[in-house]
Formats: sequence, C-alpha cells, structure tokens
Amino acid sequence: MANTQGPEGNYDPAGSTQMFRAFVDEGPQGRQQPQAPAPAGPRLGLVVGIVVAVVVVAAVAWLALK
Repeated sequence: MANTQGPEGNYDPAGSTQMFRAFVDEGPQGRQQPQAPAPAGPRLGLVVGIVVAVVVVAAVAWLALK
C-alpha cells in the first residue's frame, strides 16, 4: 500500500476522521439551511391566549349578571 497522506503528520489509518473534518470544514455547498420563521409563533400563541382569557372572563361575567 502506498502512503498517500503526505508529510503533514495527521495520518489516520482509516481516513474517516480526515474525510469527516474535510466535510465539516467544507460546510453546506449550494444548499441553504431553511431559516426559522420569525418569532411570530410564541407571539401568536400569546395573542390567542389573551383572546381566550377575555372570552372566558366575558362568559363568566355574562353568566354572573344573568
């Protein structure tokens, strides 16, 4: 077998570590990660929660005054 690693001194007999490092260092090429939506999710949940609370309070008040 020929030693194709060169004189760097980072020889890995299996080569998997070096291939993994090359893959990680290269990063996503040509592909972009899908961006997370704006923080509207928690804000939307807060608005829905407030609306539900107002409806419940209104229903209790309506039943109390009936």
